[in-house]
Amino acid sequence: MAGNRAVVYTGPGKVEVSDIDFPGLVLRDGPGVNPRNVGRKCEHGVILKVVSTNICGSDQHMVRGRTTAPSGLVLGHEITGEVIEVGRDVEFIKKGDLVSVPFNIACGRCRSCKERNTNVCLNVNPDRPGSAYGYVDMGGWVGGQSEYVMVPYADFQLLKFPDKEQAMEKIRDLTMLSDIFPTGYHGAVSAGVRPGSTVYVAGAGPVGLAAAHSAQLLGAAVVIVGDLNGERLAQARSFGCETVNLSDHANLGEQIEQILGVPEVDSAIDCVGFEAHGHGHGHTEAPATVLNSIMEVTRAGGRLGIPGLYVTGDPGAIDNDAKVGTLKIRFGLGWAKSHTFVTGQTPVMQYHRELMMSILSGKAQIAKAVNATVISLDDAPRAYQEFDKGAARKFVIDPHGLIK
Repeated sequence: MAGNRAVVYTGPGKVEVSDIDFPGLVLRDGPGVNPRNVGRKCEHGVILKVVSTNICGSDQHMVRGRTTAPSGLVLGHEITGEVIEVGRDVEFIKKGDLVSVPFNIACGRCRSCKERNTNVCLNVNPDRPGSAYGYVDMGGWVGGQSEYVMVPYADFQLLKFPDKEQAMEKIRDLTMLSDIFPTGYHGAVSAGVRPGSTVYVAGAGPVGLAAAHSAQLLGAAVVIVGDLNGERLAQARSFGCETVNLSDHANLGEQIEQILGVPEVDSAIDCVGFEAHGHGHGHTEAPATVLNSIMEVTRAGGRLGIPGLYVTGDPGAIDNDAKVGTLKIRFGLGWAKSHTFVTGQTPVMQYHRELMMSILSGKAQIAKAVNATVISLDDAPRAYQEFDKGAARKFVIDPHGLIK
């Protein structure tokens, strides 16, 4: 049997590459595995040889110690791979297929899945609706920043690429289909972006850049990206976005007015989440800042897409309320302006096929937008450190050296 190596969270600020068990078609006990999931048989699943797996900002929240993730948790929910073993109950996915794995784990059988809300599947996490690989409080499904990984419910979930050779030529783009591209796109769709829209994207990390590119694909007239990091803002400008540097100027509306002539936009997207900082010189953590600021600058009757992560348990939060996800949000402002809010995990399967076709046709250039940077599995700890310091890159781990 082949060995298996993976990126493992070992404590706040620490990850390492470790030997772990080769996956089987069963969910074994281990760090973070819900006791009611231990021993769960997955003959509906497959074993993948991981071709690419990406480091996500959501992973970084755990690595910073800002969640209740246990030491020893295998990280990684953005997975693309080749099928090397199929379970007894798998009918349509075959050995040798190259596939994209939605980061949401979904059974395909429950009410949520049948209504296309695969982000809140009712059967994969005993604690609450919704699950993901390698993530705290998500049922304990083993992460995919590894050489091999098990994926359940293969026939329902997996997106097979129609041509393996063509897919490998575009793998830097296609690897984004597991999470970041659908998540950014969901943020833009939820915010009601359409041809001619003016759009504000809060955050120029990889999800923010993906949301900005998605807004362009949807026909936005102007996309404005705001951040505190000049390098990341330069990356947003590299593919045609306007930018505002919120470390220089605290008033977002004034900066938007300088670009558009009015201090408001049609749509706004929060791609920052619960570790948000205030604006202006000497900014410090203020987790409600982004939510309040996007309500201020979105026109009456506008929509807010909120793919940024918010959690119910944050041991490093600035106050006791924030530790349980209670933030000081100006909900009255949103009510007065008749805003529509859309939050939560992205239902990847609603979008990944159409986005795959956009990539294969050359319409979408998501790898360029997020500055995809391929690294080895052994380089992952260094990449986590660079990402934490604000590197304007999306790190793509290539565990087997398969990417040209």
